[in-house]
Amino acid sequence: MRGINRSDIVSVDQSEQRATSQFTRESIIRDYRIAYQSRQASTLGRKEVLTGKAKFGIFGDGKEIAQLAMARAFRKGDFRSGYYRDQTFMFATGMSNVEEFFAQLYADSDVERDPNSAGRSMNAHFGSRTLNPDGTFRNLADSFNTASDVSPTGSQMPRLVGLAYASKLYRKLESLNGLTQFSHNGDEIAFGTIGNASCAEGMFWEAVNAVGVLQSPMLLSIWDDGYGISVPNEFQMCKGNISDVLSGFQRGSDERLGYDIYTVKGWDYPALCETYVNAASIVRAEHVPAIIHVVDVTQPSGHSTSGSHERYKSVERMRFEEEFDGLRKMRDWIVEQSIATEAQLSGLEEEERVVVRDAQRKAWNAYRAPIDAEVGRAVSMIRAVSEQSERRGQLEAIATDLSCQQAPFRRDSVRAAVSALVMTRGEDNSARKALTQWREAQEEENTTRYGSELYSSSDRAALKVSAVEAQFSSSSPSMNGSEVLNAFFDSAMKRYPNLIALGEDVGKLGDVNQGFAGLQEKYGELRVSDTGIRECTIVGQAIGMAMRGLRPICEIQYLDYILYALQIMSDDLATLRWRTRGGQKSPVIIRTRGHRLEGIWHAGSPMAGIINLVRGMYVCVPRNMTQAAGFYNTLLHGDDPAIVVEVLNGYRSKEKRPDNLGEFTVPLGVPEVLRQGNDLTIVTYGACCRIALDAAELLAQTGINVEVIDVQTLLPFDVKGVIGESIRKTSRVLFLDEDVPGGASAFMMQQVVEGQKAYEWLDSEPRTLSAKAHRTAYGSDGDYWSKPNRETVFDAVYGIIHESDPGRFPAV
Repeated sequence: MRGINRSDIVSVDQSEQRATSQFTRESIIRDYRIAYQSRQASTLGRKEVLTGKAKFGIFGDGKEIAQLAMARAFRKGDFRSGYYRDQTFMFATGMSNVEEFFAQLYADSDVERDPNSAGRSMNAHFGSRTLNPDGTFRNLADSFNTASDVSPTGSQMPRLVGLAYASKLYRKLESLNGLTQFSHNGDEIAFGTIGNASCAEGMFWEAVNAVGVLQSPMLLSIWDDGYGISVPNEFQMCKGNISDVLSGFQRGSDERLGYDIYTVKGWDYPALCETYVNAASIVRAEHVPAIIHVVDVTQPSGHSTSGSHERYKSVERMRFEEEFDGLRKMRDWIVEQSIATEAQLSGLEEEERVVVRDAQRKAWNAYRAPIDAEVGRAVSMIRAVSEQSERRGQLEAIATDLSCQQAPFRRDSVRAAVSALVMTRGEDNSARKALTQWREAQEEENTTRYGSELYSSSDRAALKVSAVEAQFSSSSPSMNGSEVLNAFFDSAMKRYPNLIALGEDVGKLGDVNQGFAGLQEKYGELRVSDTGIRECTIVGQAIGMAMRGLRPICEIQYLDYILYALQIMSDDLATLRWRTRGGQKSPVIIRTRGHRLEGIWHAGSPMAGIINLVRGMYVCVPRNMTQAAGFYNTLLHGDDPAIVVEVLNGYRSKEKRPDNLGEFTVPLGVPEVLRQGNDLTIVTYGACCRIALDAAELLAQTGINVEVIDVQTLLPFDVKGVIGESIRKTSRVLFLDEDVPGGASAFMMQQVVEGQKAYEWLDSEPRTLSAKAHRTAYGSDGDYWSKPNRETVFDAVYGIIHESDPGRFPAV
């Protein structure tokens, strides 16, 4: 590779319209300024952590030069999905700056000062604001974009699949031509970044394989500094070199699908610039993926502020890192090419040190100002209490201690206030009441500050979707549940041109239960697509697509297999809106099926594991396919991510198809009373609804009249208190489901008994009935003795009633 020579440098007064592969002296000096600024930010940031002004620091020093080159290839409309080493790239593209960098380091909760995460993510976790204040998408095609970073290494890869694939859809689907705020005819590239050690993870390989199959415009950079924290490459990767292992993905002369793969040294600025500009131009024009393996990268100060690289790097490696530091090599090249002199560079370096120090001070002062004001307010209020209290000296000590703290946190003000309130309990004075009100206001304000936007608060929030009753008439046809769903998905594909269905066997086969039967032929392979067996990146692909304005319904074939994707659902999808404080969204709908079939891995119901790991998503558990269709309508009207778990044994059950199949909605969080009763309330969902109803008929023969309630959604759960009102009438309750003991049944009990205070109305101990602790054994008998059934429900209910009135209800 020839690199850039002095003859390639365009003088400043020449045309600004030259191709991006041309370089002006001005642009090169600007690059060096940004790189030096970034290094200084890392150095100063590390000091801020070590002096206690920040909690933790992780930085991108050593990777500056490659990121300058990547920034030269990045255009408006493009997306980055990277990790916590990319600060130089963020500075170079203007998506972030030094002041915001320090604001995040300090955990400044003001979204204007830390637009990446409003203090919710640790430093160097970047994310652009892709949403307007009202929750609608901004014009992403006319801005630089970055998906919000996550800490689990490799987790940036699954969504990268979808960010790239969206460009392919925008280029090839005419129905998307009008969505110009998201794409310029699919010309956008999804840029990914990852460290060498994380390339050993399954998410990396699954994503690389998926994009290779999909042939989407992704440009992936691997920053290779030779280590994964302290563990060298020979323990991370076969052959100790990721390029060698990836060589089988290289595109060949036979034009088979694959990647363009490049290797370039991380300190060679000219070669890096040429590589990135050329590679990006091919990716953009031909819609083929590429990987740039950036080797000989240094990491001058180790992995993070939690440790030092001197503990694990050899003397020879340390010497290499000093000699081949990218910043030093770029500086030498600039001088060699007579672009600037040593004195000029020294001058600008001093200027950038001042810039960084000023930005740090400004960020610190802006962060401290509101907190210091709150501390001052707390001190004065505690002193006011002391003037009206017999414990004046003790209260004054609390106030003095708070006022003397070096850079106290908000929590310190609240702790001091609580200490004062505890000390003066029983006293009645106006100052104490004012302090109590202040403490309550602080709790409310900080709950919003750190907890808001877990779910959408926009006008399109799924919880705000109006309920539309399903309409039936004498001409409403009766059909299999799978046919109801098929008719629904057909109508939805017509109504939503940006609706994309994908998953294993979804395309040609129409899914294993025929919900999409015939729809690929009708709407094309790009709208109803088959995928490989890759649950993690099926969900990740949907995440990236939804972040770019599409509405994917991605299918995980069985509920048991969602465990492959649960990490990415939990760490990325469920937290996206919250960790950006409403700055980004990805309204993915995950479709799956579970509960009842046959065998260990096709009859699972791990609902507690799901609901407790995906807070930030909605979890719908419809009992039949008509209810499922109503949920899909609701979710498509909304802008929240969700999972819909269809009942496996419901596809061949007969249902009436609503006349308004495409319009009716099932509200989230509103249970339905399936059977009225007075003696006991059974709370359940999904396949257990039928079992509960069957048991209710058997119980009726003994004179026990139970009320059966289908919760319909586990997240949200009974927002109107329907179950509590039922218990107020019946005074007894059984929570029934197919999860393990202490699983979702215990969750439901906590929500009702504690959350709705139903204990006030109970005359008997609340009970749960779940599946056994072991997995479901194979066959009908295995299922019968592994999961709840009509007889076990009968025994549980009858036992509760017998206990309260053994004379009337003798033991069976």
